[in-house]
Amino acid sequence: MSMKKYEEWNANHKHDNPPREKIVKLGRKITDVAGHIFGGVKVEDPEYWGLAEIVSDEMADIALAMKKRTPYTFKEMCDLCKVSKDQEEHFQKTLDEMSYLGLLEYDYGYHYDHHGRTAPQSERRYILPMFVPGSAELFNMEELPDRSNPRLEDHPDVAAFFERMTYIPLAGITQMVPPGGAGVGMHVIPVEKAISMENEAIDIEKLSYWLEKYEGKIGVGRCSCRASRKAIDDGCADDDFGWCIGVGDFADYCRETGKGHDITKEEALAILKRAEDNGFVHQITNIDGENKIFGICNCNVEICNALRTSQLFNTPNMSRSAYVAHVEKDKCVACGRCVEYCPAGAVRLGQKLCKKDGTEVQYPKQELPDAVKWGPEKYDFNYRDNNRINTHETGTAPCKSACPAHIAVQGYIKMASQGRYKDALALIKKQNPFPAVCGAVCNRRCEDACTRGKIDEALSIDAIKRFIAKQDLNADTRYIPPVVIPASIHMDHFAEKIAIIGGGPAGLTAAFYLAQTGYRPTVFEKNEHPGGMLRYGIPSYKLEKDVLDAEIDVAKEMGVEIKTGIEVGKDVTIQQLREQGYQAFYIAIGCSAGSLPDIKNINSQGVMTAIDYLHESNCGNIPFDGKVVVVGGGNVAIDASRVSSRNKASQVQQFCLEQEVDMPASNEEIAEAREDGVTIHCGWGPQEIIETNGEVSAIVFKKCVSVFNDEGKFAPVYDENTTVTVDCERVIFAIGQRSVWGDLLKGEDVKFNGPAIELNKVTFQSSVEDIFAGGDVYTGPKFAIDAIAQGKIAAESLHRYVHHGHMETGRNRWEFKPLDTDDILVESYDRGPKQVEGINSKVTDKFKDNVLALTEEQIKKETSRCLGCGATIVDANKCIGCGICTTKCDFDAIKLHRDHPECSTMTVAEDKFKAIIPYQLKRVKNIILKKKVEH
Repeated sequence: MSMKKYEEWNANHKHDNPPREKIVKLGRKITDVAGHIFGGVKVEDPEYWGLAEIVSDEMADIALAMKKRTPYTFKEMCDLCKVSKDQEEHFQKTLDEMSYLGLLEYDYGYHYDHHGRTAPQSERRYILPMFVPGSAELFNMEELPDRSNPRLEDHPDVAAFFERMTYIPLAGITQMVPPGGAGVGMHVIPVEKAISMENEAIDIEKLSYWLEKYEGKIGVGRCSCRASRKAIDDGCADDDFGWCIGVGDFADYCRETGKGHDITKEEALAILKRAEDNGFVHQITNIDGENKIFGICNCNVEICNALRTSQLFNTPNMSRSAYVAHVEKDKCVACGRCVEYCPAGAVRLGQKLCKKDGTEVQYPKQELPDAVKWGPEKYDFNYRDNNRINTHETGTAPCKSACPAHIAVQGYIKMASQGRYKDALALIKKQNPFPAVCGAVCNRRCEDACTRGKIDEALSIDAIKRFIAKQDLNADTRYIPPVVIPASIHMDHFAEKIAIIGGGPAGLTAAFYLAQTGYRPTVFEKNEHPGGMLRYGIPSYKLEKDVLDAEIDVAKEMGVEIKTGIEVGKDVTIQQLREQGYQAFYIAIGCSAGSLPDIKNINSQGVMTAIDYLHESNCGNIPFDGKVVVVGGGNVAIDASRVSSRNKASQVQQFCLEQEVDMPASNEEIAEAREDGVTIHCGWGPQEIIETNGEVSAIVFKKCVSVFNDEGKFAPVYDENTTVTVDCERVIFAIGQRSVWGDLLKGEDVKFNGPAIELNKVTFQSSVEDIFAGGDVYTGPKFAIDAIAQGKIAAESLHRYVHHGHMETGRNRWEFKPLDTDDILVESYDRGPKQVEGINSKVTDKFKDNVLALTEEQIKKETSRCLGCGATIVDANKCIGCGICTTKCDFDAIKLHRDHPECSTMTVAEDKFKAIIPYQLKRVKNIILKKKVEH
């Protein structure tokens, strides 16, 4: 909850008048807020209203009689509260209710060592815990079979109470806490395999140690952070069950009070593994002293109240482990996986190459409070967004930056150079589920930006990708990504139903990544087959349909259901789908209709749009041997011209407004059209169609003087006196595309701005909250890779929406900056020539792909030309040593080192000031010395 949001919420809060004095006293007794301990608790303080929401005066009386964090047997509790024999039954029920709520904890006095539980007692001991970790947290922790949370539904203040009590006591003091946390709260513990080779690692730094110590008494319960943040509309989209592992007496307490259930050590390990797969941080409790914990949490930084100590306050001492991530630059390929998952924002992409003057780029480091006064001006209230920044200001590898989907180009090139082709395919599919398709039709912005292009020639990136993606065409070698569901081990998929309307690249991509997140989405496609413009708009000699089908089959195997021949709005409505249980909708219908100009005789037989013509061609239409004129200068116009030529037209002429240098079509496409016999005329616009007996017989063009005005807007100017008449029997217009909405949104209050649907630019959510859209239907006609990039972003939005996550906070904005290729020093590099794909002369069918993929030998040569210009940069001052980055790196390039052994100190909460005071005195001394030096 942001401060602004809390202030707005608190202003509308209804406070008791007059206050309940017993609740005031209890809040003061339990609080850790110094000002409230000495100055008292007021009704507007969370210590008051959080308790007043569910605690009775009778419960308050009992708690006020107890000492904090001191165990009492039932007999001792009776003596303490002066309970008579005939009152004991009622008193026991009250203690049970207080324990169920979480105002009290209890244990059985057991001790634990590597031999298991020792010194058993049969009698329960009741304990009044602190607010956090303690009652404020436990109030939110309830495990019910139907996964409901009636306490938070009936008492939402309880959720805000927990959030505030993890903020207010720490604001202004976290900078005083020494490494190790001094018994204040939680402590990061690294991924164990990340420190398995670290000889200095000690037992308490290993998860296996704690699971072995408490084996036989391990449980798991609902995550209070996830549940409470969701209740105050500030959550993530994780399932909130099954992440918080309790051990020892706490496992007993959770099971007996309905806050959790027992699990085996193996089940606990499976939860830890799933947490690592999702990028969650392991933390252990650190308030009970040396060699004792009561819980292991698996925390999402987007909502974890404990991780805020290092993130919001910029004071990593509070939670960091003893370890710091280090990058081995010679191995790093700037794939960005570590950056994507780093919970602390400590890792960003930079460059490996030196600047032109031979110096290395210097990267900023997070300021620490060791010798600096610290206050709110040093906090990062937007840490959840700022932690998702991908690159330093100086930029990183231009190939990754230029790609709309930001594929790890440098990474898959390195894998290909090592012969790790399946790993390379897996890496590509992190951002693009259709590598074989894109290998055939991508417009290669990565190659245009390639740093190597500044030296001689850019890498054949697309050809390398095409080689890698061949594996997807064979069922035995294709790569099917594993499902990584942000839920506990008790769930193999999400039950929420999501509808994708449109089976083109955007829709299929959204479905693919939803399936990978654990959904079973349904794609509704009005055509006979899925693929959209990939199938019906791109000629088969560029993209053979078996390539498309093979990659769609991967999505199906992952759990995507595709229903063809169903037009939403005609065969079924969105409202009817809601009634069938669908909770969110992604509209990705593309721009499936072409445009015609407003000229004379435009409805003559023989006039068509390029979209319709290419659709017919891809469906096997009859060849046409007459004269054809194509109007337009983009790649779609080129496709229509080339298809016409290959479809036995006696003559194909293409006319466009632009001069050749300004044509939207690529130079390569223009050259290939001419090779197919197409004649291109630049600087002409259509004036009228001439018809004979209702059929096209010619088209008249007028000279185009300019296409755009001084402001760069499309505003063609013509010389009406200079015209040319061209005989033809068919005219194909490729001058624009539009979406066909039909009755799709009938009855839905979706807002439009002219022909364009209005969407949130970050989430792609429309004015109707359960309707999202993306791809060409939003941007207008673009390339497949642009639609793919949007589809992946939409998948996250749909996931957040159906699981009531905050729609914008903590999102990766997928913004990357390229390094300055004019300010680099490149001295030693492979000077081999560029490898290019050949032509297969054996392919005689003009509608078959005749491109010869690179050979394995060529792949070795071409991948060696990569300069490896990008690299990962770690800010050691921000790193919390969780080790998640090491689990995402496929190049063994990032490792943990035990740079801060003092951070493994464990302290009992009652002794925290014994550690805080000396550290604070040292810090004040450093601040004074620094000031003297500065002056």
